[in-house]
Amino acid sequence: MMLLWQEGRSYLAILAAVAVGAYLLYPPLLILPFLGVGFLAYFFRDPERAHPEEKQGEVTFLSPADGKVMVVAEVNEPYFFAGPARLITIFLSPLDVHVNRAPIAGEVVEVRHKKGLFRPAFLVDAPSVNERNYVAIRGESTQCLLVQIVGVVARRVVCWVKKGDKLERGAKFGVMKFGSSMQVFMPLAATCTVRAGERVVGGETVIGVITRAELG
Repeated sequence: MMLLWQEGRSYLAILAAVAVGAYLLYPPLLILPFLGVGFLAYFFRDPERAHPEEKQGEVTFLSPADGKVMVVAEVNEPYFFAGPARLITIFLSPLDVHVNRAPIAGEVVEVRHKKGLFRPAFLVDAPSVNERNYVAIRGESTQCLLVQIVGVVARRVVCWVKKGDKLERGAKFGVMKFGSSMQVFMPLAATCTVRAGERVVGGETVIGVITRAELG
């Protein structure tokens, strides 16, 4: 409920105004704003998550979001890694939990917002043309880049952290709204442990592994 109040206040205010109008015009219509409040409570749910422990000799990356894996690939990432990296793209439908969590523990070394279009988040080109927010995290032995990408409906993502903040593994750092997508860039040494088409759970599903021997 705290998340609903923090991030859904504007929607609640609209529903309150609709409720007043429905009561004055035709009381049976009050069912509509009540249904809207129920949907918002469901959408802004913030369930507790049990973060799996790392095995000895490994560094693991947790999924930063709930949703369906759309892309698993080796790509060139020019902004943070400045070279080859592992990419996993996750699509969040309106029915998924939309809280975002840090894949690794570390320091936020960059937060950058980039304006763009508002195409449906599930489209292949959405990550490169839509409005988005970059969050780079550097840990003791590895790093990752997260890209929150807006969708066509709410056109907004929320990021609570800023450069210099310290995050624990699995810590919450933002919220995606009403159908968005999330990109996760990991070092090339990481082995992806999920495939396209699979569903992942933010803060619980391990999406990548690096052995400490590979980290040197």
